[in-house]
Amino acid sequence: MNKLIAALVAGLFATAAFAQASAPAPAASGAMAAPAAAASTAKKATHKSHAKKHAKKAEAASAASE
Repeated sequence: MNKLIAALVAGLFATAAFAQASAPAPAASGAMAAPAAAASTAKKATHKSHAKKHAKKAEAASAASE
């Protein structure tokens, strides 16, 4: 009976450790890395443009409320 309980507890620990392990990162080949970098740059540029618009709106709103 003790061996059974010990095996169940060990199984729980193994399951918990497996569930918390992060997934392995996929290997990026040269062909796959270039498009990903281009998409990342485009997204950053769009985000900056949106942030500038938002800042201008906030500035205009605060000037109008004064």
